[in-house]
Amino acid sequence: MSHPQPLTPEEKLADAKKLLNLPHIVVICGSTRFMTEMHDADLWETKAGKIVVKPGIDIKSTHDLWSDPVEAKALKARLDDLHRAKIRLADEVLVVGDYIGDSTRAEIAYAWSLGKTVRFTHPEVDPDT
Repeated sequence: MSHPQPLTPEEKLADAKKLLNLPHIVVICGSTRFMTEMHDADLWETKAGKIVVKPGIDIKSTHDLWSDPVEAKALKARLDDLHRAKIRLADEVLVVGDYIGDSTRAEIAYAWSLGKTVRFTHPEVDPDT
């Protein structure tokens, strides 16, 4: 007699989302130089009935919270971890902007490794094409 395999964490999360009747969740990725475009994408995705998560901090802008270079480096690492958690939570990824740097490229690869759908506001920057 075979025993059922325990659910993976991903399957448990998907089941919980269904039980909670959560709307589709989209995470916005891209260079923080596109924060205005990310805000616009948030508006459109929210209007379409989706839960939107996106970067909340532009560490390239000046702010007292990350004015110390040592703290800024530590904060960047924490923000990268946080954004990967947002990708795990999301049903799909929306990449905003007409430029993809190393961080965004790594986020796309991470999303694909998890089997996430990835959309682009500028399809010409899709590294898969």
